Amino acid sequence: MNPILEAAADLQKFCEAEGWQFCFIGGLAVQRWGEPRHTQDADLTLITEFGNEEVYVDALLSQYEGRREDTKAFALQFRVLLLRASNGVPLDIALGAMPFEESSVARSSHWQLPDGVALQTCCAEDLIVHKAFAGRDRDWLDIEGILLTQQNRIDLPLVKSELEPLLQLKEELESLDKLNMLCRKCGLVFPG
Repeated sequence: MNPILEAAADLQKFCEAEGWQFCFIGGLAVQRWGEPRHTQDADLTLITEFGNEEVYVDALLSQYEGRREDTKAFALQFRVLLLRASNGVPLDIALGAMPFEESSVARSSHWQLPDGVALQTCCAEDLIVHKAFAGRDRDWLDIEGILLTQQNRIDLPLVKSELEPLLQLKEELESLDKLNMLCRKCGLVFPG
């Protein structure tokens, strides 16, 4: 089995055993919804809510190695837990508590892979929101691949309704214009 899928499956098994709400985002979800590309790690959103993060962080650190000397302090401050799976694959766990993160996990579904593994991943619309919010060059390429691959199956009004408030918080509404241009390039109409 691919080492990243193996690490993701192990992390998912741990989260399910704990009864946690989660979904994979990032490169693994891009492989499901967009143009497949190589990824170096497994990215996961884990719903911890505000104030309960330490319980989740401690449980994960009892199972996985931290990638920093101050892994716990870093996670509690920046809401990202940086771990390493037993096979060496990096695991980036976003400690989710925002309404969008909760909705993203609620809308997630199982992605059945050929080797018998089924990973819980965010939907294509939420992946676009995650990517547009991050806004790196690689993210925009991923968004274009998702739009081209999924075409008219994408609920663009949902994307806009979830993305716009996040970009307002970040004071970066120009990303909506960039997404609109990408949609037009892919033959889609972004809601006005």
